[in-house]
Amino acid sequence: MNAKTLTQSLNFQSTTVRPTMQRTLMMSMIALSMGGMSVAAQAQTQQQTEIEQLRQEVQALRGLIEQQKVQNTQTANAIANVQRSSASPSSILKTAKGAEFNLYGNVRLDASYQVEGGAVDMPYNQIHGVPLEGNKEQSDRLRSTLSATRLGLDFKSPVGDQDLKGKIEVDFLGGSKLDNLRIRHAYLNYGNWLIGQTWSNFAIPDYMPETIDALAFVGGSVKRTPQVRHTTKFSPQTNLVVAVEDPKDKLVTDKVIDQRLPALTARLNHQFADNLNVSVRAMGHEKRVNSEEEMAWGVGVGAKYEVVPGTTLKADYYHVKGDSSFVTFTNPGVLVKDGSLIQSEFDSIMVGITQKFGDKVHGTLGYGYMSFDKDPNYIAATKDTTTINKDLWQAWANVFYSPRKPLSFGLEYVYGEREAFGPALDKDTKQPISGRTGEDNRINAVAIYNF
Repeated sequence: MNAKTLTQSLNFQSTTVRPTMQRTLMMSMIALSMGGMSVAAQAQTQQQTEIEQLRQEVQALRGLIEQQKVQNTQTANAIANVQRSSASPSSILKTAKGAEFNLYGNVRLDASYQVEGGAVDMPYNQIHGVPLEGNKEQSDRLRSTLSATRLGLDFKSPVGDQDLKGKIEVDFLGGSKLDNLRIRHAYLNYGNWLIGQTWSNFAIPDYMPETIDALAFVGGSVKRTPQVRHTTKFSPQTNLVVAVEDPKDKLVTDKVIDQRLPALTARLNHQFADNLNVSVRAMGHEKRVNSEEEMAWGVGVGAKYEVVPGTTLKADYYHVKGDSSFVTFTNPGVLVKDGSLIQSEFDSIMVGITQKFGDKVHGTLGYGYMSFDKDPNYIAATKDTTTINKDLWQAWANVFYSPRKPLSFGLEYVYGEREAFGPALDKDTKQPISGRTGEDNRINAVAIYNF
């Protein structure tokens, strides 16, 4: 083959092979492109699937969170309801008018063994009238009663921007036989005002040493009066309480003394320290019998001092002229002789110390004394001088035991004497048939269930 022929042959092969290789290369590129597109499509599909699964999982998780929130809210509400029920059961008790109230009270059994003294058949204090030595003395008597059993109701209702509060409390110590229902407290309290019957603003029991006797001992008072009272707070430690009260005083004949005006009482309370409280009190009112008038007045001072935690001292003092309605066990405040009023005057003091012996046991030692002015005109105006006293005193010791919170038991020994202005006289000979002294010697016991 010559050179020309070889060149022509190569040119033909080149011309023939190049299109074939181009087609092959093009087909390969198309195939590769198609494969890449397939892989990308598969990857995109898988990604969409995973995103959808993730979206479903997020929705499921959100549903669980919402469900848990609902459960937590229900649990919190249930706990709050239980706490409210436990903390303030009174809030679920309401009257038809929407006032919330709380019922409370106790069942109380009192018993007294009278070693000596006690003319009236009751287990409570009667030191001012115990029989004189040698004349109608009584001894070795057991007396008991449930008359001091108590039932009370505290209530409140929103009025304006604050609550109107009140109390109604009764027991069965009314009447001469101590078995009649009587009102102890019945009042409304709105802001700084109080209207109704409660402890007298002058003769308050806050500074009396503790006793088992429901009528207290010499030098103390458990007086409750109808009144209108206003409290002025000068500071968290100091306040002044002023009240007008109905004292409902009586003559020896049990005739109620006429009242044109109520008694005016004032009490200044001050806390000198966390463990020392003092109260200074005053009262004055008119005594009017027929057309005769006299002014009765009195002052009082009380103190409470916690010496150390668990040891408390209390003391209360009164000086009163012309009144027997506020302080207990006094001579008649006024007597009538020849159309004139003659007034009695006395001083009294009560002191005591209370000691706690743990959470369940505590006890008190106390002493009370009362001395009356020896006015000869007053003595001469008295038909029976055995009924008015020159001096009274009592001393007592008690212990209280509370095995569980609703239950409380107490035991108390008390001894006291009264000295009358005159002895008992024989009706015919008018000669003395007794001494001038009578004694009160007894043991008191109490069992209380509070609810």
